[in-house]
Amino acid sequence: MKAEFRSSIPRLRRLLPRFRKTRIAVLGDLMLDRYLWGMANRLSPEAAVPVVDFESQTDRLGGAGNVAANLAALGAHVELFGVVGGQRRAGKKTADDATGSALRACLREAEIGDRGVLAVARRITTVKTRVIARHQQIVRIDHERREALPPEAEEILFRALLASLKGIDALILSDYDKGLISDSFADRILNACHQFKVPVFVKPKTTRLYAYRGARVIVCNTKEAGFYVTRSLLDEKSVEEAGRALLPHFGCAAVVITRGEKGMSIFEEAAPHCLHIPATSFEVTYARVGQPGVERGTTGRQVFDVTGAGDTVLSVLSLAMAAGAFLPDAALLANTAAGVVVGKLGTANVTPSELRAALDEFHP
Repeated sequence: MKAEFRSSIPRLRRLLPRFRKTRIAVLGDLMLDRYLWGMANRLSPEAAVPVVDFESQTDRLGGAGNVAANLAALGAHVELFGVVGGQRRAGKKTADDATGSALRACLREAEIGDRGVLAVARRITTVKTRVIARHQQIVRIDHERREALPPEAEEILFRALLASLKGIDALILSDYDKGLISDSFADRILNACHQFKVPVFVKPKTTRLYAYRGARVIVCNTKEAGFYVTRSLLDEKSVEEAGRALLPHFGCAAVVITRGEKGMSIFEEAAPHCLHIPATSFEVTYARVGQPGVERGTTGRQVFDVTGAGDTVLSVLSLAMAAGAFLPDAALLANTAAGVVVGKLGTANVTPSELRAALDEFHP
């Protein structure tokens, strides 16, 4: 049985100032999202592809870095743990590769500390390069390797995280299946967090069927949820059956299934009914990465770019719960934030003022 959830918007607004007092750690796969901007006015004589005249380049935090950037943009104190590619230098410690250095520059710009970011020799920093012309993505080129982290590097990372657990309110595991989080590593992390009573929020990867047991909330999309229960989720009944099945599957307290234009469905172990949060219905269009420019006075919703929307849901939901919100309120706030971010081209974040304005627009 499904019930539609509506929250007290004044209560959500009162929650926003508490974000600045909240400390959250993020552990996961770090990436650099690189955008090459240009104009395309002709086709190549060599193949039926557009020729893009290069104009500029923009680097943005991706993967776990984007989750951390979302949290920092909302005022939270963020500790980030992950790895970048490294190069050994004679007599010196391992240095970042060129992409890793660019990623650290993005962290500094976002005012996110990088003490928990480790350079690992013979590894490369993941970079996703998108070529954009006339605000449309032409192609994406991924440069990455997915081998498991060396045991010594995993141990250094785990001990650094362990040292921070006493001072944080929550941990987010941002797993993009790039080799950082193995089943055994996830198990060690969750056991340590349980000992320190730190709630863990996870967006899982389908390659790990039984990892993350004991997480506070698992966030997955419809396709991922369908993979875990080995069937397609085509209607409300199948979504509800999947959500109920995933609670014992992950041994977690709650499951949130994000459903795009259909909003999200929330399942809690202690709640008898599924809660449904409808998608926002406000049209937003943006011309460049991260820049505002809300087009008001229209109805319906134009999704300009879904890059990073899942990161936004995970980060805002986790931050809201760490700041004291109940899951339904936190999910509504996360859904509202995602409605802002999908209206921005490229990897983007939402600010407190944007979120406050969106609450007024989306939930009058």
